[in-house]
Amino acid sequence: MTDNSAEAGPRYWAFISYSHRDAAFGRRLHRRLESYALPRRLTGRALEHGGLVPRRLAPIFRDREELAAAHNLSTEVRAALAQSRSLIVVCSPAAARSKWVGQEIEVFRELHPGRPILAAIREGEPAECFPAALRSGAGAEDAVEPLAADFRRGGEGEQLALLKLVAGVLGLGLDELVQRDAHRRTQRVMAVTAASLAAMVGMGVLTAYALSARAEAERQRNQAEGLVEFMLTDLRDRLKGVGRLDVMTAVNERALGYYGDQRLESLSVDSLERRARILHAMGEDDETRGDYRAAIAKLREASRTTAALLAQAPDDPQRVYDHAQSEYWIANADFEQLRTAEAREHFLAYNKLAKRLVALAPGNPSYRRELSYSEGNLCGAYLDKPVDIAAALAYCKRALADMEQLAQRLGRAAVARDLANRHAWLAQAYLDSGDLENSLAQRKLQESLLKPLLDTAPSDKFLQERWITLQRAYALLQARLGDKNGARTRFQQLLVKLDELIRFDPQNETWKSIRSHVVKELKALNQPYGGLQ
Repeated sequence: MTDNSAEAGPRYWAFISYSHRDAAFGRRLHRRLESYALPRRLTGRALEHGGLVPRRLAPIFRDREELAAAHNLSTEVRAALAQSRSLIVVCSPAAARSKWVGQEIEVFRELHPGRPILAAIREGEPAECFPAALRSGAGAEDAVEPLAADFRRGGEGEQLALLKLVAGVLGLGLDELVQRDAHRRTQRVMAVTAASLAAMVGMGVLTAYALSARAEAERQRNQAEGLVEFMLTDLRDRLKGVGRLDVMTAVNERALGYYGDQRLESLSVDSLERRARILHAMGEDDETRGDYRAAIAKLREASRTTAALLAQAPDDPQRVYDHAQSEYWIANADFEQLRTAEAREHFLAYNKLAKRLVALAPGNPSYRRELSYSEGNLCGAYLDKPVDIAAALAYCKRALADMEQLAQRLGRAAVARDLANRHAWLAQAYLDSGDLENSLAQRKLQESLLKPLLDTAPSDKFLQERWITLQRAYALLQARLGDKNGARTRFQQLLVKLDELIRFDPQNETWKSIRSHVVKELKALNQPYGGLQ
């Protein structure tokens, strides 16, 4: 026995069950699981069900080629199920319909009632992609809630989903594994990226002499690309949550530097898409700092790439989505610079692409969410000068209606942040139209959604900024409705909170701008015969 299995224990760490339509995903998942190296600080630790934490999860069983012509599970597959510590089910609508996937779940549960069954969601919502055998046990009283790792675009991110599966197979705490993995990856970003570049430069020479060198270079490249993906997804989301714009900028520059010395025509489609997403992220950070010239330069370069990729495959939803993001970020930069006509042009292009996404994949909730975003952006753009209140109200109501439909499908908790934002923009549209009562009603609905989120994550700087924006709007409404003392108190509390945020990140120009507006509004409110209009 090797250190990858418990003494006298099962042969396989996991058995991957999937439908034939998910074969490509199953192969990729198998490769990623077996190649994932556990953090050294965890290896050798005793597992709850026997054995030690291995360096790698190998072997993992993935062999279903002979099932297409069979009437029952083969002897080899049954033997592999019997010798597996856990079962990983690739979940999709095709898997939900597959009798072979259902049989493998039932056989595994019968053989190993106490061993983990894990779900890897590739496509669809749980209600449509979980096989019936996965959602229920032997009887109605044995309902199963399997651990689910979300590999869908717009889900948890592939790295976090992979770590969920690793933690589930080994019986480790997810938080500990995520923290140790993130710590290891952050430490190795610079070293691994440099090694990857060196390996790729030398690959052309080494290939002529040894195939093994080419295989090693490919492994290094995949590892570097994985690190870039990690920096763009999980790491960036965490840094945004704690408001560290300075660290995000360094991360983005390091990720973009990976592609800096490579010819664009030599990059794969995946690499070009990833490079465009890095430029989107860097443009977003430039906008947050108020450096719109730098932002526009990066965003136009990203748009050049995404437009070319879309032209090659105009019906590819991912390429439509990527170019939609380019249009959005350019529009946002124009909007922040009060270039209203240009902003509306790009927001309309974004809206057109979002509609195209929904037409290509009507059942995809992420695309429906994107459509609501685009309509909300147009609402804001038509509230800017020259103002068109009728158009703004129409777009705001449409954006809210689309998000409400999504809430009915996914649950309100899943779209609470987006719903709060839609109510905020509709409140502003009502305010600009002079309808103070409806504006106040929308703000109350926004607050009812935002407060539970902030109570759950009080240190989330993004939510804190949303809360400050809401309280400022409340104060302005109070002043216009005649409650000047209440407005004054709310403004003063806002200044205290804004000062805390600015001390945390002095580079954040958005927070400084909000504070400047609050100071002016409080000053106007304190004038003997003044007020806020």
